[in-house]
Amino acid sequence: MKKFLLIASISFLIFSCNTDNKTSETFTCQKITENVDIASQQLGFQVKLIEESGKILNPRTVYNNKIEYIPIDDWTSGFFPGSMWYMYELTKDEKWKTTGTKYTEALDSVKYLKWHHDIGFMIYCSYGNAYRLTQNPAYKDVIIEAAKSLSTRFRPAAGVIQSWDEDRGWQGTKGWMCPVIIDNMMNLELLFEASKMANDTTFRHIAISHANATMEHQYRKDNSCYHVVDYDKINGDVRGKCTAQGYADESAWARGQAWGLYGFAVCYRETKDPRYLEMAEKIYNFIFNHKNMPADLIPYWDFDAPNIPNEPRDASAAAVIASGLYELSEYKPEYKKTADKIMASLSSDAYRAIVGTNGNFILMHSVGSIPHDAEIDVPLNYADYYFLEALMRKRNLDCK
Repeated sequence: MKKFLLIASISFLIFSCNTDNKTSETFTCQKITENVDIASQQLGFQVKLIEESGKILNPRTVYNNKIEYIPIDDWTSGFFPGSMWYMYELTKDEKWKTTGTKYTEALDSVKYLKWHHDIGFMIYCSYGNAYRLTQNPAYKDVIIEAAKSLSTRFRPAAGVIQSWDEDRGWQGTKGWMCPVIIDNMMNLELLFEASKMANDTTFRHIAISHANATMEHQYRKDNSCYHVVDYDKINGDVRGKCTAQGYADESAWARGQAWGLYGFAVCYRETKDPRYLEMAEKIYNFIFNHKNMPADLIPYWDFDAPNIPNEPRDASAAAVIASGLYELSEYKPEYKKTADKIMASLSSDAYRAIVGTNGNFILMHSVGSIPHDAEIDVPLNYADYYFLEALMRKRNLDCK
């Protein structure tokens, strides 16, 4: 009998291993299906409200219990159209393709925007996904034109893409000269892709120059990053380092750490330069070895916020990190387990909204900018976008 039980136990373990190769201990393929169903309902309600208005509207968040819609030149305008494309990819339902096309093409004129750096978010999340899934040559042209616009902000002396204009000002100083924020790492993917599309290495060289300068100047010895580094655009020197959205100049703003991890993962994918993979690993170690990282791996809005554990969490930072880790797991498989744990947390009742609530956004509890008293503990369209991207990446890794 003992021999039979031993054989049965071994057989069960073998069966479990064979059937579990498309799942994770914490985040299964079944969970992906569940999340896609929830997202279909939430975003379906969101689209229905917009269509009933007879206008082309772009939802960003909820303010005073009302959905806040944004103009096309808002830095977050690419995320809602991009979410439509991820829904199409996840479901193959043509309605999402139709909606994605409509709301992507509404951003066409953004390709000429030159007064800030976020054109990468705006165009690549929308048109980039649209082109990837449709191969429409008109979308390719938009991406290349957008890369040209972004490149006008490249400052050769410093080797960086200027994020904001000089007149933004800075506490106690005469103002910035060439401010670069860590978020800018997320715009490099547009340049890498446009370089291939246009067969023009100029865009690629700008992206690499910016990534190298960021590694050299934006990161501290503990591998956390400053939010803002201000350069002298004449001689390339660093004028100062500070924060605009974190708790303090020397603190570790959570979403900033997320942008960096994701951005260097992209740089490694596009160049295979081992320095970028090493940088992403260093950022990972800072984030997940930090004493203030909660057990559910959804970070507080700033790792050094003064009232932890009574500080807001930032689901948007967690979603960006999870998506970036799924990409990194293609080179370092151990990172997938961390990404799975984050996604399991985001899929729980603590962070995923009940259908019909939360302004019809998927995730709750994100933070825009506490220093500006803006978007605190609210849904955000980019949290949903990177959550959907992470679902898609997880599915492509494990569930096909």
